[in-house]
Amino acid sequence: MEHYNDQDTEQFENEITLREQVFLYLKYWKWFVLSAGLALLAAFIYLRYSVPHYKSAATLLVKDEWRGGSISTESEAFADMGLFPKVKSNVDNEIEIIRSRTILERTVRELGLETTYIHEGVVKSAELYKSSPIQFLFSNVEENFKEYSYNYKVEVVSDKSFNLYTLSEKLIGSYNFGTTIKLKEGDLKVIQTANFKKFDSYAYTIIVHITPSSRLADGLKGRLGIKTLNDKVSIIELALVDPIGEKARDILNTLMEVYNQDVVDDKNRIFKNTSDFIDERLKIISEELEGVERKTEDYKKENQLADLVSQSGLFLQNASEFEKQEIETETQIRIARTMMDFVSKSNTYDLLPANILTADDNAAGLIDQYNQLILERNRMLKNAGPKNVVIQTINKKIDALKVNIKSSLERLLTSLTIKKNDLARQNALAAGRINKVPTMERNTRALGRQQQIKESLYLYLLQKREETAISLATTAPNAKVVDSAVKYDSPITPNRDIIYGGALLFGLLLPFSIIYVKNILDTKIKSRADIERKITVPFVGDVPKSFSNTEIIDSNSRSASAEAIRIVRTNLEFMLNQVPDGEAKTIFITSTLPKEGKTFIAVNLAGTIALSGKKVLLMGMDIRNPKLEDYMHLPKEGVTNYLSTPNANIENFVYKIPDFDQFYVLPSGVIPPNPAELLMNKRVGELFDKFKKEYDYIIVDTSPIHLVTDTLLIAQFAHAFVYVIRANYLDKQFLKVPHQLYQEKKLPNMAVLLNDTDINKGYGYGYGVYGYGYGYGPDKEKKSWIKQLLNKIKKEE
Repeated sequence: MEHYNDQDTEQFENEITLREQVFLYLKYWKWFVLSAGLALLAAFIYLRYSVPHYKSAATLLVKDEWRGGSISTESEAFADMGLFPKVKSNVDNEIEIIRSRTILERTVRELGLETTYIHEGVVKSAELYKSSPIQFLFSNVEENFKEYSYNYKVEVVSDKSFNLYTLSEKLIGSYNFGTTIKLKEGDLKVIQTANFKKFDSYAYTIIVHITPSSRLADGLKGRLGIKTLNDKVSIIELALVDPIGEKARDILNTLMEVYNQDVVDDKNRIFKNTSDFIDERLKIISEELEGVERKTEDYKKENQLADLVSQSGLFLQNASEFEKQEIETETQIRIARTMMDFVSKSNTYDLLPANILTADDNAAGLIDQYNQLILERNRMLKNAGPKNVVIQTINKKIDALKVNIKSSLERLLTSLTIKKNDLARQNALAAGRINKVPTMERNTRALGRQQQIKESLYLYLLQKREETAISLATTAPNAKVVDSAVKYDSPITPNRDIIYGGALLFGLLLPFSIIYVKNILDTKIKSRADIERKITVPFVGDVPKSFSNTEIIDSNSRSASAEAIRIVRTNLEFMLNQVPDGEAKTIFITSTLPKEGKTFIAVNLAGTIALSGKKVLLMGMDIRNPKLEDYMHLPKEGVTNYLSTPNANIENFVYKIPDFDQFYVLPSGVIPPNPAELLMNKRVGELFDKFKKEYDYIIVDTSPIHLVTDTLLIAQFAHAFVYVIRANYLDKQFLKVPHQLYQEKKLPNMAVLLNDTDINKGYGYGYGVYGYGYGYGPDKEKKSWIKQLLNKIKKEE
């Protein structure tokens, strides 16, 4: 014991508190089992009748030059024609195209999902995907038939006939399979499929839903999941969850096919339009080329020309050279004039066309310098204002250069004009030397030039038409299927493990929460721990619930209450060891409120002490509400009669209890009108002085201390006070009463006793809290664990 310190005490108390908490819930074990069982049963029923959903997934490689893919090069073959620009594809755009309503509607129509067949069951119905025994065929439908939903119910009567209902159970009629049915929305024919004979009986009902493809596409768009695997590749994953895994798989595979076919169709449409354009142009160019060739032929026939070159000789060659130079000079003059107009009309800081003037390097150089200054000025304007000194300097240079460019162009135009006039004179001289063929040569060259242009354009268009034909025949899709859609065998929802686990957890938490809330809201004192957490009054023991509240224990009693009273008696001996020899040990029994069992404790404590051979007097000092008569047959006269009658002999009011050798009782007597004044009589002290010399123990049953002051008036005569607190009765807020009395030392040698505890629920000294149970004697019947369990359940109920 010398090593047992405060830390050991705290550890022990923590262990007791934890054990109490555990057994607090274990006593309701059957409710936990029942709740968990019901929760698991509910989970089983839910899983039994819920519709499982299966996931299907596929991966698709989108050709995207930004993320490592390749782009189609068919459009590049026509880029030099300017027929359509180069547009770079990216994964994000293609994802939006895949989930577009147009693509989804085509997928729905491709699979025929507008018509859904459902086998009506007793508890749940199931969709018959590709396994329907019947099929609806509509013809001559109204114009807006595909814009509305229609619902029917088909009750198969036999292998030849059926009843057709609306979804609201309204009979439309009885028909044979294959018969045309006239409905307001169109002509309907219901036929049997290959799955018709797979159904065991003909007594079944098929519900048919016809839904617009646009509405189905909207629903499919919300369920379709598309994501990229990572930012560095152009591979996307398509996922779809549906009650029918095969249906989800077919939708994904068809969706990828429709998407690729849509891309191919778009490209083919472009190629087709391009081919048509080329054919139209070829037709026109062919006619023009034929006309030029015919004109050349007619001209040579009219002028009887066989070989104009051999006839003209050297003069023709010279004339041709002069004419060529004249044409080039004329071209340069036009370019120079165009450049002058552009320079004159352009703004001060506009860029000028470069690499156009080939006849004058000086002018071309000035234009290059001008453009460089403009570009430098624009770059500096990003960081400096227009009034910057450097910007102003560049502006002056630009203005000066522009003036120089205009002067250079004027000089160039003058020199070219002189050169042209000189070439014209030389050409005229050469032409004059050709006596017979000047006009014919000019006309022949003009016709030849036209023919050459037409032939070149004709050959170019022929080449492009062949390239377009090849591209049209080999159009590649925009995406490659990496992994086709696969159906996962295990349903994604509901997850059986999660459902059962959640149900079990809920089943355990529900009673736990109820018990926890119940205990939180319950402010009654339950155990010794509840008392010791609030007050520091010594604890003398606890007394379990007694099956008979009016029975006095005897020497043969082996009940839990009897054993508890004996322990209380032993503990009181330690509190009364300071009482002088020869003086009766006086113990007052009190409580906070009535009905806490103080009289029961007083009677049985007195009886227990009397059984040990001690002379005991039980005094009824609760003169307002005496209860000793409930436990034994006593005369009506007692303490109050003695105190209110002068010269009365107290021995006449003391009553000996039968079957006890040393057990005496002084009843409370008649209830007086002035209890407090009566207890303040000096004869009360004389009474206690007398009895302390005649008895070994005096047990006093007093009034509840919270309601009246009677007990405090006589507290001075006690050696010890046993303050009775009843479990599951007294509110915890009333613990401040014994706490205040103890702190103010109004009750001498005060100790607390917890009464009416339930050992079956783990309160007090019962089994499962302190490891020891009362009431086990040699004569106790030993029962099997099954009987003990049944008895325990009956007691708790």
